[in-house]
Amino acid sequence: MTDAKHAEQSGVLSVVAATTDGIHVLTLAGELDHHTGDQVRQALHVTGDVRPRIVIDLGHVTFMDSSGINILITAFKDVTQAGGWLRLAAPTDSVLRVLQLVGVDGLIECHPTLRQALTP
Repeated sequence: MTDAKHAEQSGVLSVVAATTDGIHVLTLAGELDHHTGDQVRQALHVTGDVRPRIVIDLGHVTFMDSSGINILITAFKDVTQAGGWLRLAAPTDSVLRVLQLVGVDGLIECHPTLRQALTP
């Protein structure tokens, strides 16, 4: 069983960080809530980047509450103040609905696929 599938089934959160062409990619799987948010906050802390570029792949996130929304908004503010950008990729239907209900999809670029989010 893959880590993403295991995280989805167990209700925990898996965070995998990678870098592609200078873009930090965080792939999340499972539930993003007040119990798991610190993992994402720590992964979003990119030190040494003058203009950080970050993509958060939400393709395996099964649940996100207001804690997750707050993490995304704070990260967006921090990254844009540093002259960088933050994009969201491939949100599941339930996560996309939450993003749309609170208007985060209008604040943070939200792309249907990871490939599109990585494209300049």
